[in-house]
Amino acid sequence: MAWMRKLLRVNLTTGNIVEEPLNMEWAQKYLGQRGLASKYLTEEIDPKVDPLSPDNKLIFCTGPLTGTSASTGGRYSVITKGALTGAIACSNSGGYFGPELKFAGYDMIIFEGKAEKPVYLTVIDDKVTLQDAGDLWGKSVWDTEAAIKSKHQDSMMHIASIGIAGENQVLYSCIVNDLHRAAGRSGVGAVMGSKNLKAVAVRGTGGVKVDDFMEFMKTTEAGKKVLADNAVTGEGLPTYGTQVLMNVINEAGALPTRNSRDVQFEGAHDISAEAMAEPSGKDGKPNLLANQGCFACTIACGRISKINEEHFTVVNKPEYWHASGGLEYEAAWALGAATGINDLDALTYANFICNEQGLDPISFGATLGAAMELWDLGILNSEITGGLELKFGSAEALTAAVEATGKAEGFGAELGMGSARLTAKYGKPELSQTVKGQEFPAYDPRGIQGMGLTYATSNRGACHLRSYTVSSEILGIPEKTDPLVTEGKAGLVKAFQDATAAVDSAGLCVFTTFAWTLEDIAPQVNAACEGEWTVDTMLEAGERIWNLERQFNNQAGFTAADDKLPERLMKDAAKTGPAEGLVSGLDVMLPEYYELRGWTADGVPTNETMARLRL
Repeated sequence: MAWMRKLLRVNLTTGNIVEEPLNMEWAQKYLGQRGLASKYLTEEIDPKVDPLSPDNKLIFCTGPLTGTSASTGGRYSVITKGALTGAIACSNSGGYFGPELKFAGYDMIIFEGKAEKPVYLTVIDDKVTLQDAGDLWGKSVWDTEAAIKSKHQDSMMHIASIGIAGENQVLYSCIVNDLHRAAGRSGVGAVMGSKNLKAVAVRGTGGVKVDDFMEFMKTTEAGKKVLADNAVTGEGLPTYGTQVLMNVINEAGALPTRNSRDVQFEGAHDISAEAMAEPSGKDGKPNLLANQGCFACTIACGRISKINEEHFTVVNKPEYWHASGGLEYEAAWALGAATGINDLDALTYANFICNEQGLDPISFGATLGAAMELWDLGILNSEITGGLELKFGSAEALTAAVEATGKAEGFGAELGMGSARLTAKYGKPELSQTVKGQEFPAYDPRGIQGMGLTYATSNRGACHLRSYTVSSEILGIPEKTDPLVTEGKAGLVKAFQDATAAVDSAGLCVFTTFAWTLEDIAPQVNAACEGEWTVDTMLEAGERIWNLERQFNNQAGFTAADDKLPERLMKDAAKTGPAEGLVSGLDVMLPEYYELRGWTADGVPTNETMARLRL
């Protein structure tokens, strides 16, 4: 139960669509979503494949709790070999698309090959069809969604699509659903664009059955009470969203600023959750209008914002006067602190463009920050950038750059390569703040030591959501650890990585873990799914998934040498704040981490580890 036990396999080259039974033996080992789709990917493609070739595959996958009444059971993931990194990519999104796919009767869609011309897929219960997307190619995500709903006369369809960025294979382009929810990282949108696949539109009229209905209702209701009673999930996130962290992380001296030259941003308050709630403009309305939740979510951390109509970005653009997805912490950091910009409306506008054209705001903002440092050093100039003056702190540069990158025009096409390729092109690769080619997010490893090990060992390139040690090191959840020391962080990171892999694979949002442990989650999975799901079996599944991903990357050519941080974080000490004088202690933590993982000194899982995890 909980699984629909069916998948769709869509060969875009031939146009053939077949329905297959889900491999339930694999489901029992990998649970669903991130884990199960990664198993399919590793079995079906050569890890050395070019991510943008027809031989790569693109998998949309749900978890067993997706589409159920479990709080936050609205997640789905897109799994592929990442265009930005060349590593295994799993990008997670919320909203309503994932549940709708389950309601149509499917756990997963596997896309193979490449269509000769642009197409989109419609899944209307068991009627599945490839449609011509010639009239959609060149449209934004917003216009694509409106056009498909209009064509099919169905406002209840849920659509995942790419914008112009994905079409042009901007290497960190996203797949966006429900207008501002995104499978956002590692370039999954570029892979979709390389296949001439514009969108997936789903409408389902079924439901999801669970194994033990009464027990499931009991465990999910208990879980919802835990979330409601918790200060973070019951109060902080609903009120302020993830932006509650802006001032907190800045005060901790761990807010990467101006391409990580600094660890604190003097303009942090101006782009914070508190600033979003302050009245602005002639009408006195704040930037933040409301919060919003995904399917079945009782947290509702999403932001709905509106730009001041007098702001230079939209004064002559009434099409942007409407409300849309507002700034989350990572986006506000990347578009703001990473570039030294404290103009809240400019950040909101840039975020709207990222939503509209399908750009990862983390990689975009961090890449722009690197470009601004190249400008500051005199390596870039207006002749190279086509007139863009990429000065730190320039809101005008931000808004012009995001428009150009969203459409892959002019210097925007170079920004669309990501910071690793951009800085290498101009002879300064050390300025790229990346791991495995992916820009790291809004936590400086000099001020939060566990995040340095998290970034370095993340299987999809630098990522905070694979092991959010900030929860422990800054927020004291589930227990407080000192962010400035390396002791104990190897074990902390491994524990977070394994648990998070299990949560991702269940179909739940990782934000629940601010309140829940696996003691809260395992009973929900056990009541929903056949088989026995305990804390131990879920942790084992998470560890198995982590090692499966690692194995794929090793076969793709990654080695222990790729488990590293940018030179700046290892050599240039923090200048201010609690971490003043510190660099990352990665070199101390990494050997202990390998040992705890059961890997060789070269970062390869041992035969004993592989056998224990039944890999």
